[in-house]
Amino acid sequence: MDPDIIYGNSKLNHATQPDKIMKTLLLIRHAKSSWDHAHLTDFERPLNDRGKKDAPLMAKKVKERKLKIDRFISSPAKRAKKTATIFMEEYELKEKDLVLVPSLYEASEKNFYDCIENINDKDDVVALFSHNPGITDFVNRLTDKNIDNMPTCAVFAMKIKTKKWKDFEKAGKEFLFFDYPKNV
Repeated sequence: MDPDIIYGNSKLNHATQPDKIMKTLLLIRHAKSSWDHAHLTDFERPLNDRGKKDAPLMAKKVKERKLKIDRFISSPAKRAKKTATIFMEEYELKEKDLVLVPSLYEASEKNFYDCIENINDKDDVVALFSHNPGITDFVNRLTDKNIDNMPTCAVFAMKIKTKKWKDFEKAGKEFLFFDYPKNV
């Protein structure tokens, strides 16, 4: 196990430009959320100050890897959507281009597969924002890398050996990196 690769200290040159027969998927847990407003539902909880600091930091770290993200997809929950829009700002994209998928809130493994397998094939590099515990459970089913917990604003990236997202579940997958805010 190479800690530089697993924890994202290396630039991973082979990850910077996707091959035409490969897709790249970044699974991102939303940034730290606030519990300060008891009247809000879980779905409505905003980012707290740490989340507002961590999301731009992680967006910048991902962009430094020279990954050109074609599509941003998120749970519509306020904290996930805000994390995604902060990443999009780093890429100079508008919130109107964010794809919201309701099933990514409290997502099961099947919800993740259904979402991913319906991505447009013209999108080679996709960032998908969701929640625990589903996102941790899902990433641990995809490659030989085991992640005990996806901390808030963690990014787990992989290459998928396919031209078509609909083949995601059965396609070979190659772990690229795992990074998170406290790994600075």
